[in-house]
Amino acid sequence: MKKHDYLESEISHFDIRSFNSISLIEQYEGMAFQARNLARGAKIFNSMLADRDCTVITCLAGSLFSAGLKKTVYDMVENNMTDVIVSTGAIVVDQDFFEALGFRHYQGTPRVDDEDLRKKHIDRIYDTYIDEDELRICDETVKKIADKLELKPYSSREFMEKMGYCLKKEGKGEDSVVRKSYEKGVPIFVPAFSDCSAGFGLVAHRRERKNEPKVSIDSAKDFDELTEIKIRSKETGLFMIGGGVPKNFAQDVTVAADILKKDSKMHKYAVQITAADERDGGLSGSTLKEAHSWGKVDEGYEQMVFSEATIAMPLIASYGYHKGNWKNRKDKNFNKMLNDFFSN
Repeated sequence: MKKHDYLESEISHFDIRSFNSISLIEQYEGMAFQARNLARGAKIFNSMLADRDCTVITCLAGSLFSAGLKKTVYDMVENNMTDVIVSTGAIVVDQDFFEALGFRHYQGTPRVDDEDLRKKHIDRIYDTYIDEDELRICDETVKKIADKLELKPYSSREFMEKMGYCLKKEGKGEDSVVRKSYEKGVPIFVPAFSDCSAGFGLVAHRRERKNEPKVSIDSAKDFDELTEIKIRSKETGLFMIGGGVPKNFAQDVTVAADILKKDSKMHKYAVQITAADERDGGLSGSTLKEAHSWGKVDEGYEQMVFSEATIAMPLIASYGYHKGNWKNRKDKNFNKMLNDFFSN
């Protein structure tokens, strides 16, 4: 097979607007196991949207956008179904920004000769293929953005805002979460920012400048900024897809606010979709009930949904969309608030 033979069938993105899951969720509610857990999770997510005092924080981990969930998150941003995004770099840079540059992800199979893929510069994510040569262009584009910035430290949120501005200025990525979040003032935090194409771009940026001033990412400022959002929000809700660093980062702000002696509550609402197991002590599978012992998640409106993300997330997001409570929510534009607050 030639390279183009592998890269033929593009991944398509799920449209929550075209599918109304309300009836399905209501039937799940009368069942058992993960069907009932998913139904309760959907109702808690809808409660976040109905609560006008609630800031909704969406946490993203795993290979989600390459699997077809980009439009789901795009529609959430566009329709005020989320106010903050905390994500891995792979999702918002290697997958979203990558597609905004005009590249795509392709359907593949795990039953393949991976050495042949390597020789043809094709990267595999289970049953999905990515053109490594195009990923290198993504790396280089991040470097070019860094090269044009004032040479100083930035939070990952600030850098993602610059990336969104770049897409809008160049007329690229109209279906991009990064661009739409920039336009709506929705902050995107990437607490492990170097672990993606952005990291490769910044390594090249740093090496070129050696001992001269350079752009860097201030992870402590990330934490400070998200903590300030928590402090200013009467209530907060977490909609977590996967676990890992985004989950812990978003949960930890309740403790940070307490250390700053601010009158801030635990997260009132929390829904997590994960396929991880809690028994090995790892964070991705740790329950929200466990998080209560740390003072991070309140009791009463929390739900674990043990399911693979591409199955469960569209159903819950579709339920929230078609219930329509997002229509009563307004832009919070936390980007502007943070830019103003930390510039003084």
